[in-house]
Amino acid sequence: MKKLFLLVLVIVLFLACQEKPQQRYFENSPEIETVKAGIKAYEDQDWTTWKSNFADTAKIFHNTNKGASPDQMIEGMKGMLSNFSSYGFGKEGNIYEMVVDKQGKTWVNYWGNWGGKAKVTEKQLVIPVHLTVEFADGKIVQEYAYYDTAGIGTTISEIEATLAENESKEE
Repeated sequence: MKKLFLLVLVIVLFLACQEKPQQRYFENSPEIETVKAGIKAYEDQDWTTWKSNFADTAKIFHNTNKGASPDQMIEGMKGMLSNFSSYGFGKEGNIYEMVVDKQGKTWVNYWGNWGGKAKVTEKQLVIPVHLTVEFADGKIVQEYAYYDTAGIGTTISEIEATLAENESKEE
């Protein structure tokens, strides 16, 4: 009986000393709140706030392998958004998750829908978007965005064609 008691005690101590697996997936975190704040700043065209979420050396990859700086992205986004009278991300069905990978890097993933109303043509456009954002020391160091640009390109072409047609009618 004494041996059985010692055996049970050893097993309990062994199990108690086992390292618990570290949590790797989160639905709430300061990093997720930073991504949400960045999306709001983007929707408000508050580029100072949007840029403040990024490290000085951050690289941004939107549908490309060539990284851009936050300043370069701001200029590109301003140009694209100038074609829309309204735009933003849907408020329903968005998914945010934070992941700590095996190397200890912190990533936030976002899935949602971007929508916009084109100037001139008033065409409505809805595009699914996926963001993967790496954080270090509370700042974004890398951002990857994946979305189908075909609808945006077609919409901008339609705007340009409509403007050209209107110009030719005025002459």
